Amino acid sequence: MNTSLNWIKAMVPGLDVTDQEFRDAMTLSGTKVEGYTKFDKNLDKIVVGQIESVEKHPDADKLVVCQVNVGNETVQIVTGAPNIPVGSSGQKVPVVLDGGRVAGGHDGGALPEDGIKIKKGKLRGVESFGMMCSIEELGSSREFYPDAAEDGIYILGDDAVVGSSAVEYLGLNDTVFEYEITNNRVDCYSVIGIAREAAATFRKPFQPPVVTETGNSENVNDYVKVEVEAEDLCTRYTARLVKNIKLAPSPKWMQRRLASAGIRPINNIVDITNYVMEEYGQPMHAYDYDTIAGGRIVVRRAADGEKFVTLDGQERELDSSMLMICDGEKAVGLAGIMGGENSKITDDVKTMLFEAATFDGTSIRKSTKKLGLRTDASGKFEKGLDPENAMAAMNRACQLIEELGAGEVVGGAVDVYPNKKERVRVAFEPERINSLLGTDISTEEMLGYFKMLELEYDEAANELIIPTFRQDLLRTADIAEEVARFFGYDNIPTTLPSGASTMGKISFKQSIEDVAGEIAQFCGFSQAMTYSFESPKVFDKLKLAKYSEFRKTVVISNPLGEDFSIMRTLPLNGMLNSLSTNYNRRNKAVKLYELAKVYLPAEGSELPDERVQFTLGFYGDGDFFTMKGVVEEFLEKIGMTEKPQYDPESGKEYLHPGRQANIIYGDTVIGYIGEVHPDVTDTYGIGERTYIAVIDLLAVTQMASFDRKYKGIAKFPAVTRDISMVMPKSVLVGTVEKVIEKRGGKLLESYNLFDIYEGAQIKEGYKSVAYTISFRANDRTLEDKDIQPVMEKILKDLSDMGIELRS
Repeated sequence: MNTSLNWIKAMVPGLDVTDQEFRDAMTLSGTKVEGYTKFDKNLDKIVVGQIESVEKHPDADKLVVCQVNVGNETVQIVTGAPNIPVGSSGQKVPVVLDGGRVAGGHDGGALPEDGIKIKKGKLRGVESFGMMCSIEELGSSREFYPDAAEDGIYILGDDAVVGSSAVEYLGLNDTVFEYEITNNRVDCYSVIGIAREAAATFRKPFQPPVVTETGNSENVNDYVKVEVEAEDLCTRYTARLVKNIKLAPSPKWMQRRLASAGIRPINNIVDITNYVMEEYGQPMHAYDYDTIAGGRIVVRRAADGEKFVTLDGQERELDSSMLMICDGEKAVGLAGIMGGENSKITDDVKTMLFEAATFDGTSIRKSTKKLGLRTDASGKFEKGLDPENAMAAMNRACQLIEELGAGEVVGGAVDVYPNKKERVRVAFEPERINSLLGTDISTEEMLGYFKMLELEYDEAANELIIPTFRQDLLRTADIAEEVARFFGYDNIPTTLPSGASTMGKISFKQSIEDVAGEIAQFCGFSQAMTYSFESPKVFDKLKLAKYSEFRKTVVISNPLGEDFSIMRTLPLNGMLNSLSTNYNRRNKAVKLYELAKVYLPAEGSELPDERVQFTLGFYGDGDFFTMKGVVEEFLEKIGMTEKPQYDPESGKEYLHPGRQANIIYGDTVIGYIGEVHPDVTDTYGIGERTYIAVIDLLAVTQMASFDRKYKGIAKFPAVTRDISMVMPKSVLVGTVEKVIEKRGGKLLESYNLFDIYEGAQIKEGYKSVAYTISFRANDRTLEDKDIQPVMEKILKDLSDMGIELRS
C-alpha cells in the first residue's frame, strides 16, 4: 500500500512532520513503513515562468532565444524545444534558475542520484541563464502527466502564478510512503485508513471527506433491479445510476493524487472509480447501462464450462466456484476481478451503472488463481472487505461525479444487504490489559486511545463497541495491542515474568537428530538438504516394483508441476541427485548426509505419517564396511550398546542384490544399508560404486538413551587371542561374532575382525576370516587356564557350523 503524504495531510490538518519523523512514528505505532520516495528530492529553484518573446538563434537553426518573466526579473533562456516556436509568447512553463537542480534528462533515462545542477552558460555564443523543463526533467513522465508534450517543454495552466513554485503547482512537493500492511488490517489498504492511523499516532484531529447527499428527484429503483442469488459469496451489492455522462479529463488535483499512487489518469469517470478505490479501499466498477439487458443485475455462480470474454479481450473458461455479474440475458462481469468486454465504458457512453459490492475474499482469491488473472480490485477483495464501506464509497463517487460535472446522478440507491454485519463487542478489562503489558495506564488514557481509533465505549455494559472496519479486534489481547502501540512500545517498562517458569531445552528427539549430524560430520560427511516433494517418475528411476508400498504417496493438490506433485516416501532420490551433481562436477570423493523427512500415507487419517530418516550416501573412498562403521558409531553414541544385526535378505530393488542388508536391533528393523544397484547409479549418471544407509530416527529414538554408567580404568592387563578360520562364503561373519559373544562370557572385553581373504590358497567357495579377541578380568590378571576353556567352547561351536581353524 502506497500513500501520498499530501493526501494524508488533507485529512489530518495540522500534521507538520518531516518524512523521517512520519516514517519512524508510524512504524512504532504499528503501521510499518517500508520506505518512501520524495518527488522533489532533486528539484531546486524551479519557478513558474511566462515566455514574453521567442526569437531565432542567430547561429543555430534548431535553437531559439526566449525572454522569460520569472516574477522578479526577466531572464534569457536558449532552448531547442520543438513546442516553443519563434514568435510565440504567453506560455507559462517551469523554469530552473541558475544554480538550481533538476531530476534528470529530457530523454527520460535513468535518473542521477543527486540530480543535475543547472548553471548559466552560452549556447552557440548566446548566453542562457537557466532552463525550461520537460516533465521528464522534473522526475516524472507523460504516463502520469498525460497533458505533457511528447517531446518538449511542459506547458503549465493559465492559473499558474508567475514566480511561484512550479514544483508545488505540479504537486511534486510530495512524498509517497510504502507500507507493509498485514492482511488482518484491511482498513489500512485505503488512504482513509492510513490517515486515521496517522491522526492517532500524532494526536491530531481526523477529518475524512464529508460526503453530501446526491441525486435528482428520480428513483434508481425504477431503472435497475438487482437480484443476488449467491448470498454466501456476495454479502452486499449497491448500485447507483448516472445519466448524461460527460467524459473529460479529471481536474489536476485528482490527477496528481492518482499519479502519487502510481495510477495513470485517463478520464473523469475512470479516475473517480480509481480515486475512490484508493481513498476508501473499496473497488468499484462502471457498466454502460445501455448494454444491460432489461435493466436487471443478477449475481450468480458461473456454470461449469461457461465461457466469458473479459475487458482485456481474453476468453476465459469458468466453473461453478466463480461469481458472475449478469444482466437479464448474459454475463457482464467477473465479480471482484474484471468487467466484461460486452459492457465496457466507451467514449459514446450516455448512462452509466455504478457498482460497489462486497464479495467473499476466499472465493475471489481462488478464482484469480484458477484464471491466472489478478487485478488491483481483486487484490483488495481477497482480503475480505467491510460491507459497511460499500455504500459510503458509492456515495463518495457520486458526490465527485456531481462536483466534477461528469454527469447527472439519479436519486436513491439499490442496496441488497440481506445480512447486516453487526459490530463486535469486547469486554473492557483495563486491569487485565495492564497485567498483560506490565504497565500502569489509567482507564481514561486507554479510552482516549480508543476514541482516536473510533472505538465506542458502552459504560453501562463496560464493553467496547468495535467498528466494522476493524475486523482484527475480537478479544482482550487485541485491545491490549491497541493500547500498547499508542502508549508506545518504547515506553513499556521492563518487567519480570510472573508465574512459574521452566528451563527450556531441546527435546529428546532433537537431541538424537543433533547426534546424527555430529557423527556424520565427524566421519567426513557434509549436510545436504533436498526437496520433500518430487515426481512419480522417481520410483521408476529407483527400479521399484510396480506394486511397491512406497508408490502409495501423498499427492499435492496444487503442485508447481508434475516434477513436484507428490510427497516423497523414500529419501534416496534427493541423495542420489546430490551425489550425481557432485560426480558430474568431477568431485572425486563425496560424502553427504541428510535428516530427510518422508511422508507415508496413514490409513484412516487425513494426515500422513511423517518420519525423519537419517540418510547417508557416498562414493569414492570407502566401501560397504565404511558405511557400516558410521552406522554403528551413531548407534553407540545414542546409547544402543548392543551390536546391531544385519540381514542380507532385505530385498531392496534399488540396492545391489549381494551387497545389502536390513539393520536389525533387537527384533526391530531400524534401517538398511548397501551398495546402490549399478542400474540405478547408471540412471543417475554416477560412474562409481555408491553406498547408502538409511536409519529411521523414530524407531531408534524409542530405544536410545543418554544415560551412562561410569566404569573405572582397568587395573589388570588384557589377554588376547588371534584365530584364523576357513568357512563357506555363505556363512556370515555376524554368525561368528554371535558365537564369540555367547561363549566369551563375562571375561570377553572385545573382538575385532582384522582380515578377510579369498584367493588361490583357499579352496573354492570358502573364505579366510581372522579375529583378535580380548579378555580381561576386573579383579585379577588372567592366566592361560582361565582363557583356554573359553576358547575351546568358541572353537567347538564354530566347528559345529563347519568352520575350520586355518593352519
